[in-house]
Amino acid sequence: MECSVHRVPMRHPGDVSAILRLIDDDVLAAQSIVAIFGKTEGNGCVNDFTRGYALTALSAALAPRLGIASEAVSSRIAMVMSGGTEGGLSPHFLVLAAREQGEPTTGNKALAIGTASTRPLLPEEIGRMAQVNATAAAVRAAMSRAEIVDPADVHWVQIKCPLLTKERVADAHARDATTATADTYASMGLSRGAGALGAALALDEIEAAGLDDAAIGADLGLWSGRASTSAGIELMNSEVVVLGNSAAWSGDRVIAHGVMQDAIDLPAVGGVLRDLGFAASGQLDAVSAARIDAVLAKAEASRSGAIRGARHIMGDDSDIQSTRHARALVGGVLAAAVGFTELFVSGGAEHQGPDGGGPVAVIARRGF
Repeated sequence: MECSVHRVPMRHPGDVSAILRLIDDDVLAAQSIVAIFGKTEGNGCVNDFTRGYALTALSAALAPRLGIASEAVSSRIAMVMSGGTEGGLSPHFLVLAAREQGEPTTGNKALAIGTASTRPLLPEEIGRMAQVNATAAAVRAAMSRAEIVDPADVHWVQIKCPLLTKERVADAHARDATTATADTYASMGLSRGAGALGAALALDEIEAAGLDDAAIGADLGLWSGRASTSAGIELMNSEVVVLGNSAAWSGDRVIAHGVMQDAIDLPAVGGVLRDLGFAASGQLDAVSAARIDAVLAKAEASRSGAIRGARHIMGDDSDIQSTRHARALVGGVLAAAVGFTELFVSGGAEHQGPDGGGPVAVIARRGF
């Protein structure tokens, strides 16, 4: 199998025309699409309906090309929409497809992809160990489908997870169950954190011993360097997409990752680029940048309220959520490194990298 990645723009959250052109121009077959990541221009918060809008548009457009009902598309293709394109970030889709193509590349591992889904979670399970364990099982299943045996060969785990609404909290209470929080915005962080810890557990980054409900969202020493979780109102299960390198796959695409220690850790980004054979000394030139298919990263304001000793106000701004500030900041750092702004930067990095930092990964065509 060979995995291809196509980065295409969107003019608005319901604009899927660029994806349809890929299909209509025979660049890829609709049946080969495994996953679609979307970076939409909403606020990225509880009431960001651009994510659901994009999902609806994708399902309606792809259904006739797949020969299935629109409501069945999401069970056929893993679709992860992440809201928020603050600063200079550009709304876009990443279309990941797999097709039978030649033999595995001798002596090299190539980009591999696997997907899985958890069962629908109950409101009272969101942000708790039930979500952690369900996510860990889904990550392991996705690794198996990607034919990745060694967890070290996994470089990115994209997870879309649910959040709590007032209605969902009320549903739990009606059954004499309690939720991890009654604050809908806080539930996003707890859900993202539980998803990330599930990935960390599956990838052997943390030990199961000592991991409990109380640690979720609280013990910042527990984190994954390869998980990216995004919470949304549009689902109750968690969608998992594993990206790594496997000797069982063919093609010239590979993925590498690193961990930014803080929001301006440009050297960490340079390290990922060097791992992929780029001469990372300043911004990439246009020819080098054209080798890159996707840049994925997490962003979060440090809880300390400082970056390298200097005060920031991301957590004190009552008008704009801190995740929106963080996406803009990290997006600017990444854009300066690679020379373009179609970057999949997701806010809210609970248990995803160290406090104030986060994982970063690049998918590129092999240049060596």
